[in-house]
Amino acid sequence: MTQETALNILKTGANVFLTGEPGSGKSYTIKSYIDYLASNGVHASVTASTGIAATHIGGMTIHSWAGIGIKDSMTDYEIEALHEKEYIVKRLQKAKVLIIDEISMLPAKTLDMVNAVCKSIRNVDKSFGGLQIIFVGDFFQLPPIIKKTDTLELFEDSGFTFTSYAWKESKPLTCYLTEQHRQSDSEFSAMLQSIRAGDINGDVHSTLQSRVFVDRDNLPEVTKLYSHNSHVDTVNERELQKIKQSTQIFEMRTTGKETLIATMMKGCLSPQKLELKLGAKVMFTKNNSDKGFVNGTLGVVVGYENNFPIVKVGKSLNITVEPMEWSVMDNGKVLATITQIPLRLAWAMTIHKSQGMSLDSALMDLSQVFEYGQGYVALSRVRTLAGLHMLGYNDRALEVHPRVREEDFSFKSSSDTAEYEFLQIKKDELKKIHERYLASIGGGEGVVLQKEDKAPKYNGYMAKKRFGKGGKKVAVKKPKKEKYGGYDFESEVIY
Repeated sequence: MTQETALNILKTGANVFLTGEPGSGKSYTIKSYIDYLASNGVHASVTASTGIAATHIGGMTIHSWAGIGIKDSMTDYEIEALHEKEYIVKRLQKAKVLIIDEISMLPAKTLDMVNAVCKSIRNVDKSFGGLQIIFVGDFFQLPPIIKKTDTLELFEDSGFTFTSYAWKESKPLTCYLTEQHRQSDSEFSAMLQSIRAGDINGDVHSTLQSRVFVDRDNLPEVTKLYSHNSHVDTVNERELQKIKQSTQIFEMRTTGKETLIATMMKGCLSPQKLELKLGAKVMFTKNNSDKGFVNGTLGVVVGYENNFPIVKVGKSLNITVEPMEWSVMDNGKVLATITQIPLRLAWAMTIHKSQGMSLDSALMDLSQVFEYGQGYVALSRVRTLAGLHMLGYNDRALEVHPRVREEDFSFKSSSDTAEYEFLQIKKDELKKIHERYLASIGGGEGVVLQKEDKAPKYNGYMAKKRFGKGGKKVAVKKPKKEKYGGYDFESEVIY
């Protein structure tokens, strides 16, 4: 499915599972939908399964958004207690669209809790309390972290959200993106597809072996990916200490709610205390296409201008890197921000933190990979086979969860069916569907009146708040009093 088709399906208000291989444009598509809603006066609730993913997309964790914290389960009494938290009630009742990114890393039980909380607080006995729900992610990547119990050992796949009651109740349409915007190397793409399919043949092994370094004394100067934090910290600290230059320190600034700030700081790829030296190898942690960098762009610190680092990218581009802001927003309101130079030391990083990045090249040691999908995430970060450098790999590095592979066939089939049926809709009718959905969630231009059985106060009609382009409120003409039972909707309806 193309990004354009997926975006048009999202605009209909359908519940959607947006998926696809790494580099297929999931993030771009969902950002396009968020921007579309915002331009029509609707602010989506943007969340993610982890702090890192939430920081990437400018949202909050789904746990924080729903008020469930780190609980594994919630009783009816605990859910009822959330009604006493005004900010949670207000957030959920005002919400129209809920997006959950990196859905593969969210346990099924957590999704069921979010569903129950939404229903209770919104007082609507529909999936997620009637919200449009959008799951974004790829189950071939990192799986959820679940506590190993006897039950889970017997049913190893029970942690995946697609097995949850909430997933089944929401009946999401699958939009499986098939375009590739990261890997431009056909041989490399074919190898990654073989790993997804579980077809680990001799060609896959020979391709990987051709990228394994035998001479450890002549390794390329590229970012190293490791499975454990201890390796990353050791490498970065050692390499920085080798540089005989003075250290420049850049401290992170924060505003907003302390709990949100703590989560953002933990998830932000730029550290709270950034230590740089001339000659330090760094990686950009945010996107700024105007200046010539994206999340994952590599460079070297070559100087300072107005106390800001100058980073050389490629052979000739020098970028003066000024502080940038990460923020958490909800319903268009900024709740917390952190501000830092968008850089991190880049001699090494964890596979976990690399998820979502695109790298020109990387050196990875997959000999200690211990989790399904971990090796696949690392391999799929780079754009070409020439950019892949390896110290070694174990069998686990090439394994994907068998249940995920089995379910993937169903996702692809469902996506093909949805795409075929959707493309039968004529453009004029599709436009009307989009407009009707926008109107139902308070978006678009002007004010519409529609029949509403539960609005006797207004003679059976209700006025919906609507917006002009850019989310600005527009002037509204008073309806004729005799037509609407003598009510003046400008003064009677509270916006």
